Amino acid sequence: MAIWLKKGKPEAQVMEENFGVTKVVAQIIKDVEENGDRAVRSYSEKFDSWSPKSFRLTEQELKQIFNQTDPGVIRDIKFAQEQIRNFAQLQKDSIKDIEVETLPGVILGHKNIPVNSVGCYIPGGRYPMVASAHMSILTAKVAGVKRVIGFTPPIKGEIPKATIVAMALAGADEIYILGGVQAIAAMSIGTESIEPVDMIVGPGNAYVAEAKRQLFGKVGIDLFAGPTEVLVIADETADAEMVACDILGQAEHGPTSPGALITTSKELALETEIEIKKQLQKLPTADIAGPAWENNGQIILVKDEKEAVYQADRLAYEHVEVLTKNPDYFLENMTNYGALFLGKETNVAYGDKVIGTNHTLPTNKAAKYTGGLWVGKFLKNCTYQKCTPEASLLIGEYAMRLCEIEGFMAHKEQAALRVKRYSIQGETA
Repeated sequence: MAIWLKKGKPEAQVMEENFGVTKVVAQIIKDVEENGDRAVRSYSEKFDSWSPKSFRLTEQELKQIFNQTDPGVIRDIKFAQEQIRNFAQLQKDSIKDIEVETLPGVILGHKNIPVNSVGCYIPGGRYPMVASAHMSILTAKVAGVKRVIGFTPPIKGEIPKATIVAMALAGADEIYILGGVQAIAAMSIGTESIEPVDMIVGPGNAYVAEAKRQLFGKVGIDLFAGPTEVLVIADETADAEMVACDILGQAEHGPTSPGALITTSKELALETEIEIKKQLQKLPTADIAGPAWENNGQIILVKDEKEAVYQADRLAYEHVEVLTKNPDYFLENMTNYGALFLGKETNVAYGDKVIGTNHTLPTNKAAKYTGGLWVGKFLKNCTYQKCTPEASLLIGEYAMRLCEIEGFMAHKEQAALRVKRYSIQGETA
């Protein structure tokens, strides 16, 4: 039976805190819907002190930003994008259109059709989230989306140059310096100057996530992404320094970011708690990571690998690192996770920034029913059917009887009309 050596906030308390966010977001969306650009500008001034002549960057402005960016930064961004593009293309190549004859004269098929337009939100806030440009914009372009627009907020009144470079290199057709709920609302609803999109993707804070939730249906979304999560599964072969380092690596995202350790070793559990306190004393982002661990951290002691899998699947965390002597056991047996990082040689930072897999992943237990963002999210799997007259006659006779069972008489008539016509054709042929 699992033993909790440390627990985070109760779920009920977290839900109560989220209720205030819901009301604020609803009001902003309503205002943007009613007042368009005027509302967008008002909220941008209020929250970001940002009110340029145009939120959309011109080609000349983009050229200036590239000229002002360190060539080394551009080189590193290009390397990361090469990895993300390569894996995304391989994933796309695994998706096939099909057309098959299931009965004589019955042709069924499906096509994978890209969404026509996508809005990508690239978070800012405390940090310039450069990598989110690769994960969303670039992946959408690999999928074949025709119009991809990118939004990112200013940071302390400045344009985040490296983020803009990444957005442009990823292939964004339009780039806007605009963040928050007002950006999500503008992309979804449209304003006088911003044409709406069909789908919105990308991570963000609690307000951005709630805006996507409220606007889902008007537009498609990738997933409901809340605060980032990390789970480390470790046994006696792991060392506390690495476990603590990897938990704090995600905790610095924000004070509401959950981190957890599931371990079969009580000694490692106790050492990890000590090591986290030690590392927080030196960590430049301790003012964020410290409260995240204090309020949302968990340590769960389990008896064996099987129980570790059970508890990990129950948590269904976004990132799961496996630091055990047999990491492949978890690859074979776990079912609920955003991304797995198997063995001490890899870690969440690799996945977040450069290795090639997508970092936009399910949180808040959404891993129980969905995976993360990938090329397939931008593709609509659309079916079609064709029949010969002889096949229509066969299928129609079954359809008539089945429609009558359900009481759908107009449906029955569709089938009956074809049965009648193709029966006559068969008789006169």
